[in-house]
Amino acid sequence: MTSKLFASLLRNHLTKKPHLRRHPFSTAAAAALTEPHEETTAGITMKGVKISGRPLYLDVQATSPVDPRVLDAMLPFYLSRYGNPHSRTHFYGWESDDAIEHARSQVAALISASPKEIVFTSGATESNNISIKGVLHFYKEKKKHVITTQTEHKCVLDSCRHLQQEGFDVTYLPVESDGLVDLEKLRSAIRPDTGLVSVMAVNNEIGVVQPMEEIGKICKEFGVAFHTDAAQALGKIPVDVDKWNVSLMSLSGHKVYGPKGVGALYMRRRPRIRVEPQMNGGGQERGIRSGTLPTPLVVGMGAACEVALKEMEYDEKRISALQQRLLNGIRDKLDGVVVNGSMERRYVGNLNLSFAYVEGESLLMGLKEVAVSSGSACTSASLEPSYVLRALGVEEDMAHTSIRFGIGRFTTEEEIDRAVQLTVQQVEKLRDMSPLYEMMKEGINIKDIKWDQH
Repeated sequence: MTSKLFASLLRNHLTKKPHLRRHPFSTAAAAALTEPHEETTAGITMKGVKISGRPLYLDVQATSPVDPRVLDAMLPFYLSRYGNPHSRTHFYGWESDDAIEHARSQVAALISASPKEIVFTSGATESNNISIKGVLHFYKEKKKHVITTQTEHKCVLDSCRHLQQEGFDVTYLPVESDGLVDLEKLRSAIRPDTGLVSVMAVNNEIGVVQPMEEIGKICKEFGVAFHTDAAQALGKIPVDVDKWNVSLMSLSGHKVYGPKGVGALYMRRRPRIRVEPQMNGGGQERGIRSGTLPTPLVVGMGAACEVALKEMEYDEKRISALQQRLLNGIRDKLDGVVVNGSMERRYVGNLNLSFAYVEGESLLMGLKEVAVSSGSACTSASLEPSYVLRALGVEEDMAHTSIRFGIGRFTTEEEIDRAVQLTVQQVEKLRDMSPLYEMMKEGINIKDIKWDQH
């Protein structure tokens, strides 16, 4: 009953035009939200920012809303089926264990794997840490070298830096201007002591889809384990662990309309890949990831994967149309708009744009009615330009102006049209205040100007 009410409220919420909404999703949500912000007929105030109502949500790469069907599957394991899945002596434990194994099968089906190859974790960050540190620690007598790219998620880069501090060698491959890996540079970087190649399938900031099958073939040719962070790929593009020839794959629940706090790690059984556990405890998940599994979250991730398997093709077509609507709507009214990353090899729900002659932080603050970001949620607190865009060779002024629009399953045409309207208004407002934009319109090449230093 609760989940049906939630689903009804969610549908109403998503179909309303963006204006002040006096009621959050539920009374429980209302109670939880009374402290963090003040909502009145005059608008909402949070963290010193006042807006007219709840913003449009176009930040799906940061996190996705829980699908109501996922919530339906989860609720019984909060309310009545609350047993510890590792309790072997009674019914409550058995039914929770059965639910865990069913979810394992659901996750495996989405990536064409065996359920025995799925290990549940707290999220993709933990899965990445287990993969990178765990493989190199296990094979440390013979393998001392890791290859990754300069555009990986921060948790992959930090895990590699941690290995460097322990004496391992790491090669950070550059990417081309479209964000794709140069396969010949990858091939030439492999050494006899290379233990792992780690390349993200779909980039979280620019949405670029790497040539996974080709990378997998190179790794197989040299007998090197291949790991991929597929958090942004799961449920968005077809994933087949055998076609990609991956040894390890990191997955996340909350990027595929499931709950936060749960993820999974695919570990190939044949040929078998071994890792050193990064956490000690009761030996759950075959000793790879100790700790009591959160049954409701695991069930939710499984249900999210099952829904994604059924609806991926429909979602892709619908989201692709919305992406074109957004891009064309902005470009029809603004010049100097650049798409960051390849348009040919790209997940359609990610649109990363740079706006010439606009200061990025000012643009973000001006778009208070649209929830977007300037890059990864894990690094958005930094005022530095995105390291991903800098790796593409994007100039610093354009990297500072980038906005990532994330389009998802519940995004509507009305929200896209409103986002276009607000973005165009704000960019035009900022350009009207920009002397550089005025100089450009007068035909002055700004790059030829020699500025005096004081």
